[in-house]
Amino acid sequence: MVAFLRWAVLFVPLCHAVRLHHNLYCDAGEVDIRRPPQPSRFGSPWPLPQHMKLSTDTFQLSGGGFAIVDAEESSARSDCSILQDAYRRCYLHMFGSDVGKHARTTGSPVLTELQVWISSPDPECDGYPTVTSDESYELFVSLPNAVLKAATVWGALHGLETFSQLVREDESGIKCINETIIQDFPRFAYRGVLLDTSRHFLPVRSILTTLEAMAMNKFNVFHWHIVDDTSFPYMSRTFPELSRKGAYHPYTHVYTPGEVKLVIEFARLRGIRVLPEFDTPGHTQSWGKGQPDLLTPCYSGATPSGTYGPVNPILNSTYDFMTTFFKEISEVFPDAYIHLGGDEVDFTCWKSNPDIQKFMVKQGFGQDYSKLESYYIQRLLDIVSSLKKGYVIWQEVFDNGVKMKPDTIIHAWKGNPEEFKNEMAKVTAAGLKALLSSPWYLNRISTGQDWLAHYKADPQDFNGTAQQKKLVVGGEACMWGEYVDGTNLTPRLWPRASAVAERLWSAVDVTDPDDAFDRLSAHRCRMVGRGIAAEPLFSSYCPKEFRGA
Repeated sequence: MVAFLRWAVLFVPLCHAVRLHHNLYCDAGEVDIRRPPQPSRFGSPWPLPQHMKLSTDTFQLSGGGFAIVDAEESSARSDCSILQDAYRRCYLHMFGSDVGKHARTTGSPVLTELQVWISSPDPECDGYPTVTSDESYELFVSLPNAVLKAATVWGALHGLETFSQLVREDESGIKCINETIIQDFPRFAYRGVLLDTSRHFLPVRSILTTLEAMAMNKFNVFHWHIVDDTSFPYMSRTFPELSRKGAYHPYTHVYTPGEVKLVIEFARLRGIRVLPEFDTPGHTQSWGKGQPDLLTPCYSGATPSGTYGPVNPILNSTYDFMTTFFKEISEVFPDAYIHLGGDEVDFTCWKSNPDIQKFMVKQGFGQDYSKLESYYIQRLLDIVSSLKKGYVIWQEVFDNGVKMKPDTIIHAWKGNPEEFKNEMAKVTAAGLKALLSSPWYLNRISTGQDWLAHYKADPQDFNGTAQQKKLVVGGEACMWGEYVDGTNLTPRLWPRASAVAERLWSAVDVTDPDDAFDRLSAHRCRMVGRGIAAEPLFSSYCPKEFRGA
């Protein structure tokens, strides 16, 4: 099927070289990358594939003479909407305004077809991506045609993205691609981006733009931190007062059921899971505006102060509400997991409330209010488990000793490198799955090449056994919304999140910052050319500059 490829060394690095994963890397250490980007010896795929061989032989392509088709052997047919939609996007990414134009003759062979072969009997065309989805693919770019082989549509989506990234323009403006063999798969199953739509409301178009960019970087989880203290923009069918009274505005700053469905489907077509977060018992001030008696009344001495604290954990009505509410959430969001939060619970209000003080005595909790938090969280976990959903929780829940199911994912977010390394070691030593975000809070900005620190952080960089390291499901870049809205979300997120993407996808030893700078600069320009307002890494220019939304 695949023609014999003729390989050549693309160039010799000017530093000590080591052979890793079939790729040639410079062991450059700390390098000064404040320089114009140079062409990488791997072309410009981002994130870098696991195994890649690149020939010097090239083929021409043209919008009018190239097609993406289902291979005869493929189990997916023309009614597979995920693939058909992906073919269209890939085609437009490659040719843009040159659709329909035929190649000018340069003497190079012309590549006319990419055949997509789904090998599994169930291509999963009508399904949703899951934590266990097979995302691997193989790509063979040769004559008489290129072949992309994947077990399922999820791997094919990544392969199509890689193929589109291999297509470039030569000095004459002709589209071309090198003869290439790629075998690729993600290092981690969970590669996420968090958006906070409570501190500032994000228009749906900003969310969709983020999902588009995530697909370009092979992220596969959209963590939707949809509500918080400041606003409740999720429009609940069961409890409409939550958004009517808790949103910034009940009509203009809410996500309707139709818009939520749109986001989920837009993500599905790009192989991205939507993980909703409804964080309790803290971070719930906006909930209380539309749900009476949900929050704890705070006291000043013996009298109510008129303010409210976290969710009231001693009322049966609280758990009746949570059961009904999360039943709706489990039906609206098809993913197998829900993020339940559990972080930053302030005990001050609980301590002031006489009814809670009596409950503490009755339960034998003494003055340990973390036990009261654990009491609430455990009941909430039982509710969600009864709905046949798994859950992700912030690390405080684990730190406070709450009992959890074996498949619980603990989300580490606190501390400096040594602190979060210790947390990852503790979580995995307890036999639980761990997810890392601590080094990837992208809302924290600085000047210069701050993407490098994100690039160097590794979820498995802690003291632990090989079995512990296997319990690390991946990581997540977080964009909290205190200082972020639709005006600055995209440039603040990209291409800094791209550094996280490569760390979570590529081989563990893909760590050369010099080569990463060259490829990331090219990838940033690629995103800009596709309408993503990604900020520059350093002084340079893009062949197609950003022209605005």
